Amino acid sequence: MLSSTCTAAVRGLSTTAQLFKINNVTVIGAGLMGSGIAQVSANAKLNVVVVDSNQSALDKAQKGIESSLQRVAKKKHADDAKAQTALVSSVLDRIKMSTNVSDSVKDADLVIEAIVENIDIKRKLFAEVEAAAKPTTLITTNTSSLRLADIGLNLKDKTRFGGLHFFNPVPMMKLLEVVRHNDTSDDTFQKLMEYGKAVGKTTVACKDTPGFIVNRLLVPYMFEALRLYERGDASMPDIDVAMKLGAGYPMGPFELSDYVGLDTCKFIMDGWHKQYPDEVAFKPSPLLDSLVDAGKTGRKSGEGFYKYK
Repeated sequence: MLSSTCTAAVRGLSTTAQLFKINNVTVIGAGLMGSGIAQVSANAKLNVVVVDSNQSALDKAQKGIESSLQRVAKKKHADDAKAQTALVSSVLDRIKMSTNVSDSVKDADLVIEAIVENIDIKRKLFAEVEAAAKPTTLITTNTSSLRLADIGLNLKDKTRFGGLHFFNPVPMMKLLEVVRHNDTSDDTFQKLMEYGKAVGKTTVACKDTPGFIVNRLLVPYMFEALRLYERGDASMPDIDVAMKLGAGYPMGPFELSDYVGLDTCKFIMDGWHKQYPDEVAFKPSPLLDSLVDAGKTGRKSGEGFYKYK
């Protein structure tokens, strides 16, 4: 049996856990993903700080969030201009911008990293975050391709580290993959699931496996389409049409690859192939490599598998 002192301590711990609530969110990275995460967090009435080393990126993010909110407001309050203005203002008032990481995380209940997919840069950032944040702060990454165990290798407390993989565009896409690695505590994982639901996402749980759920299935699928074409089994347009009409996909694999960015597809697969060189599904594509080398990275460059105006 527990002594009265132990019982009181357990009750105190339980109360502390119950009282913990995510109110302050710091998003590091002011790109499309970071901006979207900030928007949905602020829309859920959370206080948000967006951090980036580049002031022009923060200015661009501010404008992008405002434009996105205006579209949402017009759709939600089509015939009420005052309601539209109020919605936009109320969300923007909860978002602040900063170029200082340490200052921005000291009061954060949750930190979400959404920077470049470079493991060394991420590790350096997380060392700074952990040193400046509260001992209760949850620390997460929005990585789409790197393993959490590798990113958080040098964290002193890995129990508070997890993954929140949003999808682009964040305000529109309903899914959030909540990822745990071997050291993520049950309490941390549960709080991350609750945060996801609070910002209006449907959450799915996944372990720390390459690509998690969506990308682990989607990226090899796109590469298998490439291999099908490289063997001469079918043309790109026919493969795209077949998957749209036969499987009900909104885009075929080549259209989707161009939309995602061929350089992004290559980056993900190169990383997986390096880690798992014997995995056939992670085998690189010579055609994709040649297109990326030529600067043909898809829609954003005007040409990839297809040409765009």
